Amino acid sequence: MKKTVLKPVVFVALATCNFFGCKEVVEDRSILESNIASKEITQLVVDLNDTGVKIQPTMYGIFFEDINFAADGGLYAEMVKNRSFEFLNPKMGWKEPNSNTHSHNTESGYLSPVKYTGENANQTYARVEVKGPKYELLNEGFRGMGIKKDAQYNLTLDAKKVSGDIQKIRFQFIDSLNQVLGESVIAAKGTSWTNYEGQLMANQTQMNAQLKITFEGTGVIDLDMISLFPEDTWKGRKKGLRKDIVELLDGLNPGFLRFPGGCIVEGRTLERRYQWKKTVGDIEDREILVNRWNTEFAHKPAPDYYQSFGVGFFEYFQLSEDLGAEPLPILSCGIACQFNTGELVPIDGLDPYVQDALDLIEFANGSTSTTWGKLRSDMGHPEPFNLKYLGVGNEQWGPAYIERYKVFHKAIKAKYPEIIIVSGSGPFPDGDQFEYGWEELKKMNAEIVDEHYYRSPEWFLENANRYDSYDRNGPKVFAGEYAAHPKDVEDGPKENNWLAALSEAAFMTGLERNADVVQLTSYAPLMAHIDAFQWAPDMIWFNNLETYGTPNYYVQKLYANNPGTDLLKITKDGQPLIGQEQLYASVVKDVNTNELIVKLVNTAEEGKRISLNMGDATLEEKGTVIVLQNEDRTQSNSFKSPKSISPKIDEIELKNGQLEIELEPSSLNVLKLKFKSV
Repeated sequence: MKKTVLKPVVFVALATCNFFGCKEVVEDRSILESNIASKEITQLVVDLNDTGVKIQPTMYGIFFEDINFAADGGLYAEMVKNRSFEFLNPKMGWKEPNSNTHSHNTESGYLSPVKYTGENANQTYARVEVKGPKYELLNEGFRGMGIKKDAQYNLTLDAKKVSGDIQKIRFQFIDSLNQVLGESVIAAKGTSWTNYEGQLMANQTQMNAQLKITFEGTGVIDLDMISLFPEDTWKGRKKGLRKDIVELLDGLNPGFLRFPGGCIVEGRTLERRYQWKKTVGDIEDREILVNRWNTEFAHKPAPDYYQSFGVGFFEYFQLSEDLGAEPLPILSCGIACQFNTGELVPIDGLDPYVQDALDLIEFANGSTSTTWGKLRSDMGHPEPFNLKYLGVGNEQWGPAYIERYKVFHKAIKAKYPEIIIVSGSGPFPDGDQFEYGWEELKKMNAEIVDEHYYRSPEWFLENANRYDSYDRNGPKVFAGEYAAHPKDVEDGPKENNWLAALSEAAFMTGLERNADVVQLTSYAPLMAHIDAFQWAPDMIWFNNLETYGTPNYYVQKLYANNPGTDLLKITKDGQPLIGQEQLYASVVKDVNTNELIVKLVNTAEEGKRISLNMGDATLEEKGTVIVLQNEDRTQSNSFKSPKSISPKIDEIELKNGQLEIELEPSSLNVLKLKFKSV
């Protein structure tokens, strides 16, 4: 930690700049030095009088949606794609390099998917006829399998010998040159379905390994639920979540976890909507579904994008509990995605959808004597999850949504009046449908309205005062999906540049300043697989081995880890700081840590001298400032430089109730000062 002192700003050239560029350069050295010498300090005043506005514990949360291979291939640590041969193409993800459909394959063999009618949702298995030693079955994983040297990987499968003398099944990690990187051998014994377990240890690190399966002996054998997980998962849970990803989520200190989406809730059609009841119970019995992002974008086709629901509603509730976050599930309101089919359930056909909502509350909160509470208990969690919030619909709009929302609202409040219902205002932050939705929801005394905005960095700066004029007696706001989208930037990780993150930081001072209206906020989307994404920008990027937080991630982390408990005021010339001199600010106190926390965002391309007057505050003389900064606004983090833009901590010093500090160009600054103990 080093001490921050007030120092002059040194320029080699003087430019007339705003947030998005510079126009003229002054090269006269005497003029340059004169301007520096005469540069004034911006005077800011912090009012320590209580505003009466509390910062809600849910103020900063996270929103998870299974887009960009965020669940299967990401958060869910399963390494085998199409493990139970349930994709529409049952062999997708699997290869038989020495087999030919148009041959007898006398020296190898062949796999035939078998459809059957069973009691559960797993309706396909693989029948493998092994005729010779050349038969191989490969699984490609999710754009490969990431393995680490000396790490353990747990294998499970169901198998049944049908005929012949197959004695052993060999499982191997291989690289692109067919070199073996680890193996496990299982003795095949039973002529009835038997579950087998094994373990592979990787002898080297490989980003894109594959799983190779071979057999000793010949004959016919049935295989199902071929599954592979790292031993080292989040909290060590078997068949659990990818540890490094959850650690980044945990670092965000989220107040809530919204799940499972997003448009994933709605489905392209109602038949393909997310149905939570199909995602609980035994994992092998969960019915898979084509992911709605599978074919959404023609330039980003993902025909192998499915939902295994290995991460289902139980796992989402469990993750919420792990993170200390309020669970906030979103359910279908009986309207398919209005950007796709917009298919509607008739009003008189809504009962099953409404019952799903009521049963979900029972699943989360009900006693073990109830049907759904017992299932939760049977899955390993007899205690309630203490669900408080429930979202009805994602970003539907128009009369069709309001009409259906009323049915849900009436039924939920009649049985569970304590549940806080989250409604929606559509996919855009303005327009006639947005205004209509708000008007109707106000009439109903809606509790929380979800707003979404994906806009340019300029929009975020211009709308930092968005909620200043909102009705203080109306519904509260959930800024449920937002992200700044910089223009003319290469698709992908580079969209998560400092320009976007800095504009979000400035906008978030407005969210915090209006904490009496805005009570939940979350960036979106949460994460993306670098080799399998459909949408960018995203807050977290990962590949098969690594993950990193973007500059946007660190902005969110700084706010969420320094939320405070009580809103205070910070002004310049008696007015809130909302872009004057390209500065933005908010201030809170934290009664738990006995701290004053000031967030200052300098969106200018030059440093700013700031004086903070705290009046008669009894504050410790020394404090800290956490700085997130980069003068290159096109800069982003990467796998090679994951912390290129990340927070730095310095020391600050208060003198006579005032703090003088220089804000670096293009920076987010979080100042923390302790109140003196009385």
